[in-house]
Amino acid sequence: MSVRNCACAVRTLDVVAAAGLVVLVAGSAIASADSEAVTLRFGYFPNVTHAPAIVGVDTGAFQEALGPNVTLETATFNAGTEAIEALFGDAIDATFIGPNPAINGFAETDGEILRIVAGSTSGGASLVVSEDVTDAAQLAGTTIASPALGGTQDVALRAWLADNGFETDLSGGGDVEIINQANGDTLTAFQEGDIAGAWVPEPWATRLVLEGGGHVLVDERDLWPAGDFVTTHLIVATEFLEEHPDVIKNLLVGLVDTIDTIGEDPAAAQAVTNDGIEALTENRLADETIAGAWEHLHFTVDPIASSLQESADDAIAVELLEPVELDGIYDLTLLNEVLAERGLEPVPGLEGAAANGLGGRGTQ
Repeated sequence: MSVRNCACAVRTLDVVAAAGLVVLVAGSAIASADSEAVTLRFGYFPNVTHAPAIVGVDTGAFQEALGPNVTLETATFNAGTEAIEALFGDAIDATFIGPNPAINGFAETDGEILRIVAGSTSGGASLVVSEDVTDAAQLAGTTIASPALGGTQDVALRAWLADNGFETDLSGGGDVEIINQANGDTLTAFQEGDIAGAWVPEPWATRLVLEGGGHVLVDERDLWPAGDFVTTHLIVATEFLEEHPDVIKNLLVGLVDTIDTIGEDPAAAQAVTNDGIEALTENRLADETIAGAWEHLHFTVDPIASSLQESADDAIAVELLEPVELDGIYDLTLLNEVLAERGLEPVPGLEGAAANGLGGRGTQ
């Protein structure tokens, strides 16, 4: 885990203006000059599915919304398990993260340690296979990779294989062997012909196509109503949320503003995201790669609660999760206050999604 003070990482306003991003600070930001000084320890991942976090940090949108009495300290992670362990260990107060690690963390603590307070990113995950594979039936006897056992893409892969009549197990056996490895290793293995494909997030799906000669067999968006499913959302430690709701509300102001600016100038947002990834990893995505990945992503503060329940149900079905009750995992009160102050419609949690008849994977 690398930690850096946001004050050292924020670009100057001149650079932001040059990138074409205008930070809009809403009047609903509520920190005042005489409020208590607070440090918000904040996590995210250096990848394109966390673009709102990267843009919000590196343009200064989050810090400006938080105000001068809040110090934003940032930490970056490579996997959801690392971020959850940091939250468990009181090393961070909030983090962007994928759905299944959030579910696992909620379940492991009997619903005590975390709350989902907003969405961030939808889409951006695909099953990419070698050019000779054109039908699901051809995957029998092959090896498919996913980033981590029990992770978001691993669960999606196992659920899809089960829907297509394949048996898998957690030790790599079954009709299709599933191996779990780092995305960089997956690209190498795919290029060398050691695996038939992989269910991976962006930008790795695009890299498997551009650099590995593969093609998309399943774009996960096609499995969900309206193509929407949660890829990344924002979670906060329950204790911090209860003690500092003003801080989290202001962070959400910054998030809403950031997603607005991403939508207003996607090219500039891609540049800031790629700069941020390079600064954190010393590796820069090719322009063609980030542009291709961006086309598969939808940035939204709606956490798409119906898809979270389906992800939990899928994890239970493939024996990666014990039955869990997710009531209480969402606290969207502050987000909906921010939206209401802008004249926007509220976003639903689990109960609202059920009441609206929103279904899960494969129901469209």
